[in-house]
Amino acid sequence: MRELTSARNAVALSFFLNGLVFASWVSRIPEARSTFALSNGQLGLLLLAIALGSLIALPTTGAAINRWGTVRVVRVGAVTATVGLVLAAIGLGDLLPATTVGLFLYGVGIGVWDVAMNVEGAEVERGLGRTIMPRFHAGFSGGTVVGALLGALVVDLAVPASLHLTAVAVLALVVVWLTSPAFLPIVRTDPAHAGSALQAWLEPRTLLIGMMVLALAITEGTANDWLAVALVDGHGASHAVGVAGFAVFVAAMTLGRLVGTPLIDRFGRVAMLWSTMAVAGLGVVLIVLGPHPALVVVGIVLWGAGASLGFPVGMSAAADDPVRAAARVSVVSTIGYAAFLAGPPLLGFVGDEVGTLKALLVVAVLLIPAALVVPAARQQELNRASGA
Repeated sequence: MRELTSARNAVALSFFLNGLVFASWVSRIPEARSTFALSNGQLGLLLLAIALGSLIALPTTGAAINRWGTVRVVRVGAVTATVGLVLAAIGLGDLLPATTVGLFLYGVGIGVWDVAMNVEGAEVERGLGRTIMPRFHAGFSGGTVVGALLGALVVDLAVPASLHLTAVAVLALVVVWLTSPAFLPIVRTDPAHAGSALQAWLEPRTLLIGMMVLALAITEGTANDWLAVALVDGHGASHAVGVAGFAVFVAAMTLGRLVGTPLIDRFGRVAMLWSTMAVAGLGVVLIVLGPHPALVVVGIVLWGAGASLGFPVGMSAAADDPVRAAARVSVVSTIGYAAFLAGPPLLGFVGDEVGTLKALLVVAVLLIPAALVVPAARQQELNRASGA
């Protein structure tokens, strides 16, 4: 039991630090746009570098985990993400190519890190015998809250991005390196199933879960990339207030994951996902159309709470079978990360046409067809109930 507790704590810390690093970069997005004098469309293309890096790394991460285990893979991811973020930070001194290459490397690292910690989180969840994955993702959200608040503070104090981002990335790397040996050993794929990584791409249920995660990742990722900018452009907020608005979003998402975890066991995944999607759609509409700042804040809270459960539920569903967990989580993560490939440029170009704030309505529209694939989670519940 002590081993399980240590592994749980190490995984939770890994999620927290992943979120801390990510939000630290997000807090510098408005600065990147102004430093390089980018339009919304051009900013979207810059952010695309992160998604491209992740999508290149993700398909092979499951096989790497099966061969080398989660400890080695999460360390490789953390090192690569640190190098990339430091290079991107240096580039914010008006070296756009350096920032672009740095963000690409950061995307590679963060994608590898993400899959490894989700596979390990699923292993801990199985050991505990109850739903806990949303709470791990709440740890990620908690990290983003701290990162966003710290980012708002250092931006307001005019701390250089190179100092800010380097300090955060190196701290996260050291802690992950020291704590990851507490991870539980995962169930490796039997040599007879060596082709399981490819087979996972042919499984209808895995692909449906991936499509669900794709839609809900757009719901979450759009706020990560564009909420602060939209508040600046659409509501006349300062950069610091825009970052603070993002902090409210991730705080609400953190609370949603903490509160939603026991509710999933009580009401089921499908009901909770449909409910939270409706809440997220309402929140986006209030942010865009709310005539008063108080309604905008309410909208941010609703959007954050509504976006809270999609990604962690998708990871749990993909990882039900411990033998194929790494392959399936890799597939679902790859499909989900396509949201970060398509989302930034899509919202950027729509923002150039209708304004950054109104472009957020794309999220509310996409939630409607997304509801159709949510029942892919139901089979997972039935399998657990029947003991299969």
